[in-house]
This record gives sequence, structure tokens and C-alpha cells, in this order.
Amino acid sequence: MHDDQHGTAIITAAGLLNALELAGKRIQDIKIVVNGAGAASVSCTKLYVKLGANPDNIIMLDSKGVLHKDRTDLNPIKKQFVTDKPVHTLEDAVKGADVFLGLSIGGVLKKEMLLTMADNPIVFALANPTPEIGYEEAMETRDDIIMATGRSDYPNQINNVLGFPYIFRGALDVRASEINDEMKLAASKALAELAKEPVPEEVNIAFAVQNLKFGREYIIPKPTDPRLIERVAPAVAKAAMETGIAKKPVEDWKKYLEELRRRMGLSNKLRRQMKATCIRTPKKVVLADAQDYKMLKAAEIVVNEKLAIPVLLGDEETIRRMIGENELELGNVEIIDNKSEREKDRRQQFAKILYEKRKRKGVTMTAAMDMVSHRNYFATMLVETGYADATLLGLTRNYPDSIIPALHTIGRRENNKTVSGMYIINTKEGPFFLSDCTVNMDPSTEELVDIILQTAEEVRRFMIEPRIALLSYSNFGSVKSVVNEKLMKVIEIMHRDYPDLIVDGEMQASMALDTDLRHELFPFTKLKDMKANTLIFPNLSSANIAHKLLMEIAKAEAIGPVLNGMKKPVHVLRIGSSVKEIVDMIMVAVMDAQKKKE
Repeated sequence: MHDDQHGTAIITAAGLLNALELAGKRIQDIKIVVNGAGAASVSCTKLYVKLGANPDNIIMLDSKGVLHKDRTDLNPIKKQFVTDKPVHTLEDAVKGADVFLGLSIGGVLKKEMLLTMADNPIVFALANPTPEIGYEEAMETRDDIIMATGRSDYPNQINNVLGFPYIFRGALDVRASEINDEMKLAASKALAELAKEPVPEEVNIAFAVQNLKFGREYIIPKPTDPRLIERVAPAVAKAAMETGIAKKPVEDWKKYLEELRRRMGLSNKLRRQMKATCIRTPKKVVLADAQDYKMLKAAEIVVNEKLAIPVLLGDEETIRRMIGENELELGNVEIIDNKSEREKDRRQQFAKILYEKRKRKGVTMTAAMDMVSHRNYFATMLVETGYADATLLGLTRNYPDSIIPALHTIGRRENNKTVSGMYIINTKEGPFFLSDCTVNMDPSTEELVDIILQTAEEVRRFMIEPRIALLSYSNFGSVKSVVNEKLMKVIEIMHRDYPDLIVDGEMQASMALDTDLRHELFPFTKLKDMKANTLIFPNLSSANIAHKLLMEIAKAEAIGPVLNGMKKPVHVLRIGSSVKEIVDMIMVAVMDAQKKKE
């Protein structure tokens, strides 16, 4: 099996399936012209026939013209594709053709020839580096054309890496004794189906586009799509099993998919767990910055993956225009325009509730009306009144501007001294939980105890037992200071009142993470020989600096900030968060809502 032969056949077949769907044509009815009679052309043509193409409707050409029945210079392979139709040149062959497949030389398909093709012509001009007809020339000549090339600088690149090594991966994993046509077709169909799904944001970023969408300029997936291995390899493996050539059939498909993700470095136990938890009971989450493309894209992803029920908050006309411009699949998602006449009664209801909460804090009824017209107040009131389960704020505003409405409308839990912000830092060794990174400037002894307990509760929600280190610049009183005396008092309270919680300090960050050194120097700690996974900082400066250094220098993956200690689920994004970060925080909000519901 050779990638330039069978690989090209598999990838072009995937593109052909989708191009035909867009053109509204059936493969058994179309007329196909194949320019080039080498190994790749032969493999493509044979696979198209397996897909359902009629051999009588296929015309193949070599450098001397059409492979015609009256030619005497054809070898046995070319004789398989002869025609008795009254055509001898490419110009004759393409008249009325639905599909042109070029695996020949650049510039042979003239625009005059392209004009004679059928409506919605499909042109795969794969000569490299110069296609059989230039992309710009073809698009200027026909506005109904669906075109692919072998080049990465144009849409619809026919790139064999879409199939390799995933085809071999699936074949080898089931110990297939051969790679048969059924396996090739399975790969083609898997690729064709993948192109119809919403595209991961990392693919959009890699190709510097706003939102790739199935259509005439996107009929096959991009080579950087991380889902390729988990779609193509299993499809090939299943086809091998179904045709009886698999010597080691897959018995657990869920486990197999996880093995594939691990091979590609895509395995992330924490995120998988979050997704599985959200899918079980999706919750209604208000997205307060829905007039931002990234928020809308994140909403599309959670809808597609059934992780949450998003509610889009903002100017309805703007949101619908952005959905249309970016071709996002959000047609059935609820949009609430908080400033519209339609929401007048709800604004008045919210203002009365807010006034009662804040009237002894200097808030008048007029001020309350003005406040609830703001998206952040309106969003949190939707949660406070039970209309929604959670809300996500802060994408386009700084943290204080977002957290204050949440504190005014919902507030912290009755027994909590404070609220706190936690970041989850994902590493190859597993997640680390850092707190408080966003709220408390210089927490008191009582507030630090509260922060530790809030964080421990949140860590357990991720099915992880917290191993907590209270961090400082000294180790167990080695440096005397007001800060360290406060931390020592915190540990005294924790050990006295919460003896079952694994927490110790104060200690340096290196001591919290270096188990051998800590065990050698301080064997008495409650952490014993365990590496800390939950790090509590003495103040906001140290916490904020630490997590941002990790994100920028170490390029660590972060989820957060997770807002702990609130009565109801409210979370505040880091300003300018990426689509992936927003999706993560929507999942955090759903899990928070599930916990509070229970």
C-alpha cells in the first residue's frame, strides 16, 4: 500500500462524497474525467467505482490523449479503463463532465474547457506545485465550482496525512492481514463525516480563520484536526473486523479510543471526567458576553457535545447577526436581550429584589433599575431567581467589575468568611489546584482557614483527594515574620479542628513538591511522602504571580478562575479567555450547579 496511490484515492474519495452532496448529485449518475493514467489515477478510479461510480461514465487520459478502444499502445493496466465514446482529447472529454480529477501536469485544463463542464463542476486539480488549472483562475471562471488542490495555501487541500498514519494505526491495532477496499472506504467515509462536524477552535487558529464550516471551501478536514486519529483508525479497525481479516479484534471500544488519544498526547483525565459529569446532567448556563465571537463559538461546542444548555445574553440583533456571519449552529439556543422592551417586567422584578438586598448599602430603587439593565447584574439575577442554574461573566471586563454584581445579587454562603478564586493547572503529572488567586488581597487567619476548606471541597468535586500545602518563603518557622506567624496559626487551627484533612505548612513551594527532600528534612509533616496537589498562597500577589508565570513560561494549561464560596454557581472568566478556556469554565459552572442541586 502506497500513500501516493491508495492514500490519494482515500482522501479524494472523502472529498468527492462531500462535494457531490453539496452539488446535489449522485455518484452513480456523474460523468468523471481523470487526467493522468499513473498509479494514483488508477487507484482513485478503482475506489470511486467501489463507491458506486459507473465505469461507463469514466474517461481516463494519459499524455497521448483519451484511453480509447482504438489505441494500440496501451498496457494491460490502461486497457482496464478504455472507452469507445467518440472523444479523443481532454477538450472533448470534459464537455458536460461533473468531475475532473487531475493527477498530471500543471496548466492543462484551460478555462474555456472548464466553462463546458456541467453545472456545479467538481475539480480536483492535484498537480503540484502548479495545478492543472490555477485556483484563482478557476474561481473567476465559474462561481459554482467546488475545487480542491494539493496545495496548503488554498481551501480543500488533498493531503495524504489526513489518512496516514491513522489507516495503518487501525489496521495494525487489530492485526489485519491486509488492507482491503472496505477498510479504505471506511476511512474515506469517516473523513467525509468528520468534515461536517463543528471544527475545533485550535484548527481555526492554526489556519488563521474565524470559523471553518462544511461547505464548498471545506469539504475535507484539516491535517491539524486532533480528532482524526479517533475517527479514522477505529473506522478502519471496524471494517477489518467486519470483513474477517482482523486477528486481534477490539473488545472494548471506549478503552481503545482512550489508547489512541494517549498516543497523540490528547489524553487528559481531568477534562474527560469533567465532560462525562456534564453530559450526565447538563445545566442551563447564562453567558453574559454573548456579543463576543469566542463566547458564541464556545456555546456551539457545548451544545454540540451536550455539555450544557447555554443561554445567550445581550443585544439579540447583534448576536443573531454574528451567528449568521460565522455560520454557527446555534439556531435553537435561547437569546435574552436584557435591554429589550420584552424584558421590561423582568427588569422591574429584578430591581425590586436587588433594592431589598442593597437598600441599607445606599442603593435606591432608581439605582437598582439602572444596575439590572447591565448584563452582569441581569445574568446573576437570572440565577438568583432560579431561571438559570449558573452564569459565566467577565470575558470582556476586568475581574472586579464582574465579581461585584455577583456578590451584590447572590452573595457568599452563610457560613463562609469570604469567597476565593482557584486555578486548576493541568500538567502531565496531573492537576494542581492553586488558591486564592483572584479575590483576597491579604487574607486574615480566619479567611485563610475558610479558603483552605473551600478549596478542599472543590478539589474533592473532581474526585481527587486534596493534599494541601500552605506556601510561604520559609519552612516551618525557619524565618520569623508577621506573615509566617499568621500561617503557623492557620495550620494550628487546621490540625486541631480538621485532623483528617491532609494539610501542612508553612513551607516553600519546592518543599511542597519535592517529596524526597521534604521527607529527608521534615519527616513529621502530614504530607509524609506525598506530593502536594493543592497549593494555598499567603496573599493575592504571590498567588496571582505564581499562576501567571506557570501559564506563560511553562505554557501550563489552566482552568479558571473557579469562584468558590458563593451561594449559587457564578464564575468569572479571565479577561480575554480563549474558546477552550471558556468551554472549560462552562463545564466548571455545570458541575458547580450539579453539586449545589444535590
